[in-house]
Amino acid sequence: MAGGYRAEDDYDYLFKLVLIGDSGVGKSNLLSRFSRNEFNLESKSTIGVEFATRSIKVDDKIVKAQIWDTAGQERI
Repeated sequence: MAGGYRAEDDYDYLFKLVLIGDSGVGKSNLLSRFSRNEFNLESKSTIGVEFATRSIKVDDKIVKAQIWDTAGQERI
């Protein structure tokens, strides 16, 4: 590994997370803040599922998070 470069698929640990919860509680903004460092007060409700990944370095190990954002369920 010359120059500290690591390929996108090169990681030491992989965590797969699914965000679930009621509609309108902020699951999509949590995903957006973690993966892109963005926050939007005007965001729309998720339809279906959104997906994002982020890799971070922790104690010389690469940790990759795959995060799935689900649509909230309204109770009737």
